[in-house]
Amino acid sequence: MSTHLEAALQQDLEQIRSKVTEMGDLAEKAIRASIKAVVEKDRQLAFAVILRDQYIDDLEKQLDRLCLEFLVRHQPAASLLRFAYAAIKINLELERVGDYAESIARESLRLTKLDAPLPIDLIQQIVNLAIPMLHDAIQAFVHQDPELARRTVESDEAVDLLRDKLTADLTQAYRDGKLPFEALNPLVVLARRLERVSDQARNISMETLYMCTGEYAKHPGSEVMRVLFVDEHNTCRSLMAEAIGMGMHEPGFVFASAGVEPLPVDPVTISFMASKGFDVARAVPKAITQVPNIDHQDVIVLLASEVKRAFPRRPRKAVLLEWAVDDPRTVHGSEAQITAAYEATYAYIQGQIHDLVSAIRDASRL
Repeated sequence: MSTHLEAALQQDLEQIRSKVTEMGDLAEKAIRASIKAVVEKDRQLAFAVILRDQYIDDLEKQLDRLCLEFLVRHQPAASLLRFAYAAIKINLELERVGDYAESIARESLRLTKLDAPLPIDLIQQIVNLAIPMLHDAIQAFVHQDPELARRTVESDEAVDLLRDKLTADLTQAYRDGKLPFEALNPLVVLARRLERVSDQARNISMETLYMCTGEYAKHPGSEVMRVLFVDEHNTCRSLMAEAIGMGMHEPGFVFASAGVEPLPVDPVTISFMASKGFDVARAVPKAITQVPNIDHQDVIVLLASEVKRAFPRRPRKAVLLEWAVDDPRTVHGSEAQITAAYEATYAYIQGQIHDLVSAIRDASRL
C-alpha cells in the first residue's frame, strides 16, 4: 500500500474512532444528567436532556456516513472490515443509550409531580456500575483492547442483580402501601433503562471482541423463544396469556406480558384465574418499556387492536401477531354472563397459544 493510501486509511480510521468517542461521551453525560434530574427533581434539566437527544441522533447519522464512506473508499477485508462492521453496530448501541437517557428524563418529569420516596442509594449503585461499563466498552473499542472488553462483559451480571433488587424493593413498597402505583412504573422504568445501559455496554464489548478476534460471542438466551403478550393495561388479557403460556411448561419458551398504560390487576381477573389454577394476585402490571430484553423478543402478540399505536413500525427482529380478543372486564350483566365472557376470552387465548407453540415446534423440525 502506498504511503498516501496508508495515510488516508489511518485518517479515516481515526475519524471513526474519534466520532465513536464523542458519541460515547455525549451518551454518558446524558445518562448522568437524566439521573440528576430524577434525584434533584429538576424539571429544567430533564427538558434539557430530552432536547439534547437530537445531538446524539445527529452524531449517529454522521458516524453512519463515515462508516459507509470507509467501506466504499477502502473496500476493506479481514480485520478492517470487522472494524467497520463493529463501528456500525456500536453506533446503533450508543444511539439507544441516548434514547434511554431521554426516557429516564421523561420519567423524572412524572416523578416530580409525586411526593414519593426515591431509592437513591440503589439507583446510584446501578449508575456507578453502568456508566463506567459504558466508558470502558468505548475505550476497549477505540484501543482495540479485547481484555478490557471481556472484563466489561463480565460486569453486566452485577448490574442485573442490582436491577432485580431495586425492582423487588419497589414492588414490595407498592404492595405495602408505601409507594403509589403512579410512582412504581416510572421508577421501574428507570431501573430497567439503567440496566439496559449496561446491556448496551456489553453489546459494544461483544462487537469489540469480534473485531479483535474474529469470533462472535453468542448473546445469552438466544436459544430461547421469547413471546410477549401486549394489551392496553396488562391487567387482564395479557396477564391471562402469560399465565397460560407459562403454565404449559414448554422447554425453550419464555412468556411475558405488558401494557401500553398499565393499571392495577383486575380483581375479577384474579378470581377467575384462581379458578383455573393460576395465581395472578401478586402480579405487578408493567409497561412495554419495562420488559427485559424487549429488543430480543421473538414474537410479540397484540391482544387489542388499540395497542398497535405502540408499534408504529414493525420490530426489526420480532414477528408481530394480532390476536384481537374482547376484554371481558367490559362486560356488564349477571355473574353468569361475566363468567361466560371470561371463559370465551380464556379459551380463545389458550387455543391460540397452543397453536403458536405447535407451529414453532414444527418449524424447528424442518
